[in-house]
Amino acid sequence: MRALVVYCHPKNTSFTAAVRDVVLERLSAAGAEMRVIDLYKRGFAPVLTGEELDIYEDTPGNRASVAEDVDDILWCDTLIFIYPTWWYGLPAMLKGWLDRVLLPDVAFLMPDGDNDNIRPGLTHISRLGVFTTCGASWGLTQMIGAPGKRMILRGVRAICARRCRTAFAAHYLMDSSTDASRREHLDKVARKMDRFIGAVPEKRREARA
Repeated sequence: MRALVVYCHPKNTSFTAAVRDVVLERLSAAGAEMRVIDLYKRGFAPVLTGEELDIYEDTPGNRASVAEDVDDILWCDTLIFIYPTWWYGLPAMLKGWLDRVLLPDVAFLMPDGDNDNIRPGLTHISRLGVFTTCGASWGLTQMIGAPGKRMILRGVRAICARRCRTAFAAHYLMDSSTDASRREHLDKVARKMDRFIGAVPEKRREARA
């Protein structure tokens, strides 16, 4: 297993960092190869520039400014996003990463003479995970439409392998969370990860379902 973890939070003392640590620990325990992209630590520039837009469809030249990230995407078979949900969606830093890195001939194929729609380019990715926190409740998030979750688990998943396995865990009502609720959520993340990466035997998985 080759796992790419895209982590997005400005403070390394955050609860999101604790979630990241659990995810990495479970991957390590499963013997996975890992790469971590820490967007804030790297100072990733999230804005797609006019110059980049001009060469957006010019491949492979469109990769030049994000070559390292493109290499990571093409390397992995497991892609995991860890971030806080802000205004029901992705932090600007993470949305910008999607804009700049998931490029034509990297993440998807552009329409051509035989195809009038884009086609999947991440068919080597067979696992896609999202671990997030939300200030709002589950109910309010669903009423709004959970745009951040949908962008990744529907939008990105649509360009991954046909039977791409997914995992999702969110701590809702984060602003009124307690020590107990946070501990419970970290335990939930560990269980989700074990199922996601196949570290839990099938009989145990059925018992927990």
